[in-house]
Amino acid sequence: MTKLNRRQTMALMGAAAATPMAPALLRAKDKPAGLPDTMIWSTYDVGSTGYVEATAIADAMIKNYGTRVRLLPSGSGVGRIIPLKQGQASTAWLANELYFATRGIFDFATPDWGPQNMRTICGRPASFGIVVTAQSGIETIEDLRGKRVAYAAANPSVSIKVDTMLASKGLTRDDVEVIEFPSYGDTLRSLNQGQADAAGSALTSAALTELEASPRGIKWLSFDPNDKEAWSNMNKIAPLFSPFREDIGVGVTGKDPVDVVAYKYPMVTVMHDADPDMTYAFLKALDESYPDYEKAAPIMERWGIKMSGTTPMDAPLHEGAIRYLQEIGQWTDEQQAWNDASVAEIEALIAAWPDFLSANSGVSDEELADAWNVKRAEIVATL
Repeated sequence: MTKLNRRQTMALMGAAAATPMAPALLRAKDKPAGLPDTMIWSTYDVGSTGYVEATAIADAMIKNYGTRVRLLPSGSGVGRIIPLKQGQASTAWLANELYFATRGIFDFATPDWGPQNMRTICGRPASFGIVVTAQSGIETIEDLRGKRVAYAAANPSVSIKVDTMLASKGLTRDDVEVIEFPSYGDTLRSLNQGQADAAGSALTSAALTELEASPRGIKWLSFDPNDKEAWSNMNKIAPLFSPFREDIGVGVTGKDPVDVVAYKYPMVTVMHDADPDMTYAFLKALDESYPDYEKAAPIMERWGIKMSGTTPMDAPLHEGAIRYLQEIGQWTDEQQAWNDASVAEIEALIAAWPDFLSANSGVSDEELADAWNVKRAEIVATL
């Protein structure tokens, strides 16, 4: 989950004045056909970046269209997806749990779950990188070979990003010394405490401010946006990332940006069979409302349609969202090819799941997850 610094978070909280179920107001704009009168959005927990961003956008939609919006917060990925799956929520605002759910991995590698057929409407780019100390002498990903890399226990969302970045230069966990810490915050503090050499982090993580101010200093490893082989290696692990030049973050300024990777957080998500008119209208309303929330905090500018209406994401875009992007001239053949491949992967995994379960009945959850990872790799290799 992306974290803003305290000033940015407070700015968002101050701007997001909508109540959990705000009353309908006079419309400032013509309401797009298909936009419901009442919506429930499943979000990250109260106080999270995703929650306050959703609140700011909900406030703009309420003022513009009179749509009543209720936010349904949850502290877990499963807890955010259940209301969507059960039809209680119109959309879910998700992070990498969407990738895990659509592929049936980690928390979703159980008989009750398996691969889920989900789609996105849009998603804000969030930056992520490998951070080291300025004193370390580490300059490139290749320099991490044999170095201590911090991982957080039971945090697959961060771990998969670090694994993917190592893979950009052909490295795996076997090529580094994995140091495990109880939490994501502990991995970042470990650099200042001399317990690790590198960690994966959102560039806005407040926990890094101590490192920046310390004698050790802070440095972000660069990811060359033109290194096609590196990006190909990354896409083989998880096709979620794209090049991003970040100018907001700890140790980063507009005058001193850094090339890192972008993923999408939060992603506005629906089930695959959601009403296309609703998803079209939602994206249109979000786009039209942009001037009313873009100044809430610097990060909100990234909800602009040219950044939030692009691939890749953790799941393919819904047909209604694609229709709107086509209408405004922002859908390319390359994006369609990516979307088609993503749909094909998810549908192939869903089709294979019942027979896989039958062949692996009675095994433990851990054994089931391990067997599914093998089967999933085989399926993806055939696509």
